[in-house]
Amino acid sequence: MADASVPELLATAVAALGGSERDGQVRMAAAVAHAFDTGEHLAVQAGTGTGKSLAYLIPAIARALADDHPVVVSTATIALQRQLVDRDLPRLADALEDVLPRRPTFALLKGRRNYLCLNKIHSGTSDESGDAPQEELFEPFAASALGRDVQRLTAWADDTDTGDRDDLKPGVPERSWAQVSVSARECLGATRCQFGTDCFAERARAVAGDADIVVTNHALLAIDAISETNVLPDHDLLVVDEAHELVDRVTSVATAELTAAALSIAVRRITRLVSPELVQRLDAASLTFGSAIHDGAPGRMDYLDDELATYLAALRDAAGAVRSAIDTAPSDPRAAAARKEAVAALSEIADTAARVLTSFEPAIPDRTDVVWLSHEDTRGSVRPVLRVAPLSVAGLLHDRLFGRATTVLTSATLTVGGSFDAMAGAWGLGPPHQPDTGWRGLDVGSPFQHAKAGILYVAAHLPPPGRDGTGTTAQLDEIAGLITAAGGRTLGLFSSMRAARAAAEAMRERLDIPVLCQGEDTTGALVEQFAADADTSLFGTLSLWQGVDVPGPSLSLVLIDRIPFPRPDDPLLTARQRAISARGGNGFMAVAANHAALLLAQGAGRLLRGVDDRGVVAVLDSRMATARYAGYLRASLPPFWATTDTDKVRLALRRLRGG
Repeated sequence: MADASVPELLATAVAALGGSERDGQVRMAAAVAHAFDTGEHLAVQAGTGTGKSLAYLIPAIARALADDHPVVVSTATIALQRQLVDRDLPRLADALEDVLPRRPTFALLKGRRNYLCLNKIHSGTSDESGDAPQEELFEPFAASALGRDVQRLTAWADDTDTGDRDDLKPGVPERSWAQVSVSARECLGATRCQFGTDCFAERARAVAGDADIVVTNHALLAIDAISETNVLPDHDLLVVDEAHELVDRVTSVATAELTAAALSIAVRRITRLVSPELVQRLDAASLTFGSAIHDGAPGRMDYLDDELATYLAALRDAAGAVRSAIDTAPSDPRAAAARKEAVAALSEIADTAARVLTSFEPAIPDRTDVVWLSHEDTRGSVRPVLRVAPLSVAGLLHDRLFGRATTVLTSATLTVGGSFDAMAGAWGLGPPHQPDTGWRGLDVGSPFQHAKAGILYVAAHLPPPGRDGTGTTAQLDEIAGLITAAGGRTLGLFSSMRAARAAAEAMRERLDIPVLCQGEDTTGALVEQFAADADTSLFGTLSLWQGVDVPGPSLSLVLIDRIPFPRPDDPLLTARQRAISARGGNGFMAVAANHAALLLAQGAGRLLRGVDDRGVVAVLDSRMATARYAGYLRASLPPFWATTDTDKVRLALRRLRGG
């Protein structure tokens, strides 16, 4: 059966794994195989329980073996990457061993920062890099903790086969890991590094280069698309799982920032590498720029005042001059790593300053970047950050991702308002079935009977939520009544941590059941406690909207305090909204409503995680029933039975818990 078709391979795999084929899974596998054959991009919405991993892995394996060329699979979360590499792919390889021409191989590839750098460890530059925040270097306990971590990591370098941060148990803080790792820009390169033949990152790349299936993350996929060098193995076929996260992850990679702390680190790095005059020049430019952003008003910048423009130009020129001096200085092999790290930091500074300046040039009528200033609270002190991000990544994805590989994009939530169009536009795919951006959308549904298994309750009687983010007395009364009816078993999804904490405190005063709140422990530990005790409720914010998988009776009620529109002061989303409105479109619907619809779908998706699950999604925002956009938002949700009747919902919840 070396030439077994994808349907035959799927049937064999499902039988070997002890499951049963689902209609949606069969349809998705056939559609993925068709996309790979025709070169037409494919967007597939596959609800929880469909078995979508199997549906795209089997066509991917079949094509990788037939073409002797790798297929790349990109995901947003470490959890799914590990699931694919540690469980799904090995089990599939075992199940299909007798019907494939050979056993498929697979590898997990991450960014260079995720691997130990032997050169940095053994050259001693980890002690001088100054990556730890300056204020912590003068705290004896913090400094000793950092030293202990570096000693432990140095010893681990002799014991580990992978050098992969995720294999280090227990882990270490980011500032400790930074002492023993380098970015791609800071890396000397395998041919120039004395440890190049033993490099953990290079080994991982070599393994990935020989694998049939390469599993990676959206961030590395973005770096591969943005950079001029190939980070991932050469590939013609790509699967993007958790594709609803793609735009945000690519935007994050394409965002640059300038901070006083980063500038201070760069100055310390160059002290021994260039003349005192150049050090003083960069230090002076850094101090004046840092002072300017400290005193500046936070928010989006629609224009650049002359003073800040002068400081940015001085910073750009100083960083560029120091970089040139380091590049042209006589080579010293012992200082190679320090020189490379310094050049990387200086390049980041010079490039970011130039990018900000360029984005405000009069010759560019349609700005492609958004610039804003944030004042972030870090341990009680203000940390000013100047950021620049692309107004849209659609063009980048169109040219550098979809233009290079036939792509399958899949998630449980891809349709917004019942259509793929919003997501396709954000990805840079034009109208479907066009020659240059040919794609089609397919919703294979879900094995769940949503109308029988779930209720969508909108508390239409409540007043619209206020602007302060905390719940009204009426809303808190509603929460208490619903949780009492459910007997706990509640996941509360709130628009802000302030609202989550306030609601948790109020419920602890009113109710005699455990209420956990995000931030009181690690999210993983809180979810474990929540899943283990059916009487417990868990309140939290964004990461819980997308990261909780608790099947069974421990979760019968999902509470959503308000429609999750983006914050009105979000500089990037408001800029995107304004740009669409300026072109004659509906900026609110295209950005704010789509953002809310996607999050609502993700939040509602926490309810039904198994075919036997039952429960209620309660939206405590009356606008979900009364606003002109309410129907659009509801069309993005699973087809639950809908009601605004509080008594019916509480009765249903009492029946679910047997009360």
